[in-house]
Parts: sequence; structure tokens; C-alpha cells
Amino acid sequence: MAKISGRNKKRIIVTFGIMGVIILLLAFRLAWIQVVKAEEYSEIATEQQTSDIPLEAKRGSIYDTNGEVLATSATCYTVWVRPSQLKENYSDEQIKKVSSDLAVILEMDAEEVEKKLKKEQALVKVAKYLDKETSDKVKELDVTGIEIAEDTKRYYPLGNFASHLLGSVSDDNEGRTGIEQEYDEYLSGVAGRWIKNTDVNGNTLSYGNEKYYQAEDGLDVVLTIDEVLQHYAENAIANGMKETKANRIMCLVMDPKTGDVLAMATNPGFDPNEPTQPVSASELEAFNNMSVKEQTEYLSEMWRNPIVSDTYEPGSTFKLVTTSAALEEGVTTPDTEYYCNVSYTVPGTNITLHCWSTVPHGAETLTEAVGNSCNPVQIQLALKMGKDTYYDYLEMFGITQKTNVDLPAETSAIIQDKDAIGQVELSTMAYGHGIAVTPIQLAAAVCAIGNDGVLMQPRVVKELRDSDGDTVKTFETKEVRKVISSKTADEMRSIMEYVVSEGGGGNAKIAGYRIGGKTGTADKVVNGKYSSDTYSSFIGMAPMEDPQLVVLVVVDSPSGVQFGSATAAPIAREFLENALPYLGIEPQYTDEEEKELNSEYVYVPDVTGKSCSDAIGILGSYGLEYEITPKTDSQKDFNVVDQYPKAGKKIKKGGKVYLYRE
Repeated sequence: MAKISGRNKKRIIVTFGIMGVIILLLAFRLAWIQVVKAEEYSEIATEQQTSDIPLEAKRGSIYDTNGEVLATSATCYTVWVRPSQLKENYSDEQIKKVSSDLAVILEMDAEEVEKKLKKEQALVKVAKYLDKETSDKVKELDVTGIEIAEDTKRYYPLGNFASHLLGSVSDDNEGRTGIEQEYDEYLSGVAGRWIKNTDVNGNTLSYGNEKYYQAEDGLDVVLTIDEVLQHYAENAIANGMKETKANRIMCLVMDPKTGDVLAMATNPGFDPNEPTQPVSASELEAFNNMSVKEQTEYLSEMWRNPIVSDTYEPGSTFKLVTTSAALEEGVTTPDTEYYCNVSYTVPGTNITLHCWSTVPHGAETLTEAVGNSCNPVQIQLALKMGKDTYYDYLEMFGITQKTNVDLPAETSAIIQDKDAIGQVELSTMAYGHGIAVTPIQLAAAVCAIGNDGVLMQPRVVKELRDSDGDTVKTFETKEVRKVISSKTADEMRSIMEYVVSEGGGGNAKIAGYRIGGKTGTADKVVNGKYSSDTYSSFIGMAPMEDPQLVVLVVVDSPSGVQFGSATAAPIAREFLENALPYLGIEPQYTDEEEKELNSEYVYVPDVTGKSCSDAIGILGSYGLEYEITPKTDSQKDFNVVDQYPKAGKKIKKGGKVYLYRE
């Protein structure tokens, strides 16, 4: 046997040494992987072999009180991608081709799709809200790493209908505003998951585990809103927008006996199906030119429900609260006589406050004073009660706190601190100035008059139901407190009826029905100062023998004539003309009304000496038009010094009466 040379011996030793070092390093590496990093690599392996697809719960539907669908969830599909699987199975060129094909089906930009397909994430959402036809086309591509999950999309079948009340949802199907936000925890349900072990191609492993967690659908919400009454309100304010050219009109309808909100409408609204863009084409163009910050502010304002979230000076409609308190305290009666000589100097001060009228009302009872909307009489009532008592009634009527209606973002009234006000501030509050309330606060307070003096908490939702239609939770009506006696409430209803039948609320008069109400006009505060714009309003009740409805209409900044009698009262009348027959309330005509209905002619009432706002209302109750002469751009109320045709003249219905000013 040949002897191994020294050189070869060294080579063998070096070779074995190197192999030993390599083996040692491999041993250390194996120990590092299997011992030190075992848990981490185990998690990576599990992640690569686990397919975890989210299953969104079906959001509950929203129904009106009669079961009509106002919001529901439609089945749709979402495209998900697992970038790691794509990378393992396809080349960059193939992924680019998949991106292009997918972009065509989804009507998306190919580069945008490719970026999503190459993201460094385990699971990426490519597109959502797809219909079945589109999702089937994606499936036909048969691409490993692309998955389809069944999803839901919020759908509002009536579009821009009760939009501020219903609200809308975000891209993640979470309630953003309105009922959708307030009852999100009930509507949203609980999401599910589908977890399974798959190979590199996404196929289920035979030895793998599979878990399917069924999504729990959300509960259905049943509102107190009546879809038919809501339509009547929406149509009435839409017509009012055309007539008044106002910035905005709000209408709130409540059941005085339960506090149920039967209709809540604001125009302009928005389409909750497309909540991030204005409905108007001109507004949309302006919106698209805004900065991101400006768009955010615009949308926040567009979604805001002014009936619960905005305050306004109620003007003369607030006289119903002052008069109710004074009657309850016994400081006056409906027949107590007063005298109005236009101005009234507040006792203990040198401040003189004025009636809206430039001509004295003269001698008048309390009922007539409310019908004349006389400010000096209201001042006397408040001063006679004193601020402590007056503030007690503000609290009793729910003006000093929120109504706690089940809607988000309710705001509080703006009321001066009792300890900081004097006689003058108390006097102006008496006729609805220097105080700002939300529309729902005022409506709820007047509802107490229609409910024999009992204040009810406003309610929008009456119950929750499961997918089988079974009621799982009921929200009962809630009595807040007794505010005034039944006797005072009855007296107030008579006064309200007088305002419509004989006073400035005549534009709300409907033959065969006993309607009550009060008009109001107040200058609008802009940037802390009074402007030339107004909030013109009317709050009505019907039928007065058994009140079923209280309707509040607020017209924000009408153009032309600004009196509540001419702008808001006709809107309320249009609503009531449809709503009362719908509720099964049959008209009961007097002999005089029967004659008027069967005649083409009407006798002109005497409106000389009346305020223009009252004259407009009175003429409206006779079905007559009006024209002010000489024409004026002034929006201030004035006394009618003459009229043509004269009182007692027989003219055709719809005829015009000229109202002369000084």
C-alpha cells in the first residue's frame, strides 16, 4: 500500500476540518431554526397555509312604522388578493397581465390594480360592492391568490328621502349620521370568518382544519316615522322651496299624545346612496373645486340634521310658551283686556320696546293679543310672572335642556343666564327674541298643549326586530312631566284656533277642519349679528277637538315676502290637507263652509288696519291672493291703510286683493 505523503495528509486534515466546521455550523443553524426561531417560523408557516376570509354581517334594515323599507342591505361581492401567493405562482409579467384583465372587469386603472396585487400585505382588498355578474367574471380568470367574498351594501330605495333622519354609512358599513349612527350597535351585527388550511395554490389541504364562523346579522330598526306622512312633508317643503326661494326649509311632525316623530324633513337634503357628493349639479361642480378641508366641512354641514342640531330664534311662535305659563300662573285669563299703543317702556328702565305694528292695536283681550301677535302684552305677562317663575316654566317645557330624542348630535337651546338678565332681556324673551331653541324643542313644548299639559319625550324608534320579524326590544313612550293643567291646555288650544280662524294664521285654514297655530318671524343671527334674513315659521295643531298632529315649519331666509303667515303657514296647510284625510279624520263642514264650497265667489274680508302679515293670512283663509302697493323692497311688516276691493265685496275665489301701505 502506497504511503500517504505529508502534503496529501495535510489536505485531508484541512478538508475534514472544513467539513467539520460546516457540519457544526449547520447544526447550530438547525438548532437556531428549530429551537430559537421555532415559534416564529411556525407562525409564518401557519400564515402561509391559512386562508382567513372575513364574512361581513348583514346590516339590519330600517322600516317605517307600517313596515315599509327605508334602508336595507343588498348582497354584493368583494375581491381580495393574497400578494404572496401571486408572487409564488406567477412571474412579474404574468401579474401585470392579471392586473390588466382585472382592471377591465372592475373598470379600474390597471396601475392601481397592479399596486394592490404587489402590496407587502397578507390580504388586500381590491374592489367591493360588485354585483354577481362582475364577480363571476373575476372567478373565470381562475387566478391563484384572488378570492371572492360575499358582502353587503347599504341601499336606500327612496334615495333623497328623510336623508337627515336616516343618515348614511361609511365605506366600512358603519353608521355615520342619523339613525344609522345612533343605532349602529344594533344594526351592524357581528362579523364572521372562514378559516381554512390551503396549499400554495390555495387548495384546501386534506389534513388541514377548517373553521366557519357564521356572521350574526344586525337587528332591524322600526321607526315611528310614517312613510306616507313623510312624503307629504317632503313634497310640501319642496313646493315651498320653489315659492319662497329660501336657503332651507325644515318640517317636523309629531304626535302630541305620544311624542312620536311622524315626519322629519329638511330641504335641501342628500342622497344617502351617494353621501359624499351633493345632489345638485351646480353644488357638485363647486364641491369638486374645493380643497380637502373645505370638502370635509361642506359634507359635515350637508349631513347635519338642523331639526335637532341647530338653534334659531323662534320669534312669535314662542308666545305660546309665554302665554301658557301666564295662564297657568293665574296672572291673566283669555278674556283679560289689555291696551296696545305700539310702544312699551320697561318698568325701572328708560328702555322702550315696540310692537311690530306701527299702528296701535288698542283695546284687546289676551286671545286677540295672541291673534294680533302683540309684543307689549307678552312683555307684561313675563314681567308680571317675574324671571324666576318664567325660567321655571322654560325648564318645565323642556327649553333649558335637550329633549333626549334618540338621534345623534342634539344640541341645547341658547338661553341667557337667569342671574345675568334684567327686565329688558326678560321682556324680549317673552316674544321669542334673545333666545334660541332647536325646532324639536319648540315642537315638543307645543305638543304638551295638545296633550292636556303633559310633556312627552320625542321618540323616533319604537322597536327592534330580528331577521325572523320577532320583536326583541321595545322603546316605550316616555312621559316627562305635567307642565300645565288640562284647563290651561284647553284655553291655549282655543287661542291657537282663534289665530288661524280669525288672525294671521289664516293661510293654514282648511275647510271642514279645526286648525290651530301661531306664526313667527325673527331676524336671523349671522356671525353674532342680526341680519336682514329671517327665520319665518308656523307651528300648527290639528284637529283641535282631538289633536293628532303638531306640525312645525321653519323657512330659513325666504326671498321676497318673509312673514311666517305667507311662507310657512301655506306649507303646513298643504301638508295637513293631505295628512288629515290619510289619518281617517273626516271633515266636518259648518253651514257657512258648505256655502263657500258650493260657491265660486267669496266675500272680501276687512283687513284694513291689520298688519300685512296678518292680512295675508286672513286673505289666504278665504282663498284670495294679494298684492302690496306701492311695491317695496322692504321686508318689514306694516299696517294696511286701505284695500281694494273693499270689505264685503263679492269676488271670485283666487281673486286678488290689493293691500295699500303708507
